[in-house]
Amino acid sequence: MIIVQVNGLPAPQGSKRHVGRGIMVESSKAVGPWREAVRTECQRVMDGMMPMAGPLEVQVTFWLPRPKGHFRTGRNAHLLRDSAPRFPAVLPDLDKLCRAVLDGLTAGGAWSDDGQVTTLEASKRYVTPGEDKPGCSVLIVEDRS
Repeated sequence: MIIVQVNGLPAPQGSKRHVGRGIMVESSKAVGPWREAVRTECQRVMDGMMPMAGPLEVQVTFWLPRPKGHFRTGRNAHLLRDSAPRFPAVLPDLDKLCRAVLDGLTAGGAWSDDGQVTTLEASKRYVTPGEDKPGCSVLIVEDRS
């Protein structure tokens, strides 16, 4: 079992675009630093361990900051509005967030190839202001189903 906790603003790995002469670039400038943060933290956790082999189950929870519009104003600015949604059912897309994390975990040596992932459970949540930080938590275990 491997647990990786990455702090930072999760960035989706979107489409790549062709800029000529066979060169492809990421459509998002934020995905590179985010994927690198995942890789770095994975390498720190793996420190000397062999990459996991066989079929794997991955559970990922993304922690996103709440928009300022979810909060009241004035002396109650620390309180959520009654109309504030409980879950982030907005961009970024969950599947694109997962793509960036899985690629970062591959680069970090968690496994040989993300094709080994046979079960993927993913969720997006809002951070609790003052208590949590944006980022993601990842649990990787052998898939025994």
